Amino acid sequence: MYETPEALTRYLPERYHRSVQFVQVGKRTRIAILGKITEFIPNPTFERVAAPGAHEKFYSGQNKEGKSLRELTGEPIEALPAFRGPEPRIAVMDEQGVDEALVYPTLANLVEHSAAEDPELVVAMIHALNRWMLETWGYTYQNRLYMTPVISAALVDDARRELEYVIENGARAVLMKPAPVKGFKGWRSPALPEFDPFWSDVQQAGIPVVFHASQPPLDGYVSRWEPPETNNFMEMSAFRWLVLGHREISDMLASMICHGTLTRFPNLRIGSVENGSAWIKPLFDDFEATYAKMPQAFPEHPLEVFRRNIWVSPFWEGSVADVVETVGWDRVLFGSDYPHPEGLTEPRGYYKYAEGMDEKRTRDFMGDNARRFIGIPVRNPAGDVAPEAVPA
Repeated sequence: MYETPEALTRYLPERYHRSVQFVQVGKRTRIAILGKITEFIPNPTFERVAAPGAHEKFYSGQNKEGKSLRELTGEPIEALPAFRGPEPRIAVMDEQGVDEALVYPTLANLVEHSAAEDPELVVAMIHALNRWMLETWGYTYQNRLYMTPVISAALVDDARRELEYVIENGARAVLMKPAPVKGFKGWRSPALPEFDPFWSDVQQAGIPVVFHASQPPLDGYVSRWEPPETNNFMEMSAFRWLVLGHREISDMLASMICHGTLTRFPNLRIGSVENGSAWIKPLFDDFEATYAKMPQAFPEHPLEVFRRNIWVSPFWEGSVADVVETVGWDRVLFGSDYPHPEGLTEPRGYYKYAEGMDEKRTRDFMGDNARRFIGIPVRNPAGDVAPEAVPA
């Protein structure tokens, strides 16, 4: 979804109003958090946005002209009603042949990173965003749209309260940033035992958690190598693209396994979305090598834990086979990232990039695996048996 500015401010307590402001810089509107302007999202009002699929040449490796993301973006378009609310989104889904969708917020990408120095502000901003999302979209709409309210684990008691709030209001999945969190004790992994009360609540509720790519937690590290002129993601250098990659999701899942969260809570369902899949094989190799050196450090084999607890959505320009060959067919999720420019013009455009699959595996990948992940009825309950052909 593309939020309106009120998503962060309408329900923000008055004492934080000066901490989150939309300001004019020349002719452009920027967002300032804790007095610092962030350009990570270059147009935080989303009144005009890049057209869906505008960056397809870049991400598919067909940018022979060597254009920048900004050049590839072309003329922005007015944000369509389908980007802003549930009823018009359903109408577009009907046109596109999409039955159900998980819908993620966009402004959430910058909240925890930009406000990390004030954990209480992070909690307040996230709750404000979740209240706005509930009011504007609902968390579940016509059993076809499943919004993903946000949880920050930085302050455990607040995370537990926020989880209770979104579940009571109909959420079927929640969104978390794959990164360390900063609480009153400083930075730490949310997979450490001190966060167990929160993960216990998640497991007891049976609600899945999606780790969605966000403003990179490694940004400060990369900036030591190459001080940036801007943090606008569309103007990242080749070095920054190469080094950042998607290390954050690899490290986050490694922490969930090495720090034992997924063993202490074996029924957790964790999804990786908009993080790609190229990192899986290197991570699996590292797990194998580390387990061979120090098996006593793992209560279970790390790859068995990964395959039990984790689902992965590969990029449309990536490889479904990366996930299938490592994690398994029942753990691969289709995703289009519509209507973002790094997504596709329409979700069905994935077909020209996907590898060959039989009918059963296509049904799993294109919908039923995601339905199993969020706990809604599957469309093809035939198990591993391919559905019978319907007579003409």
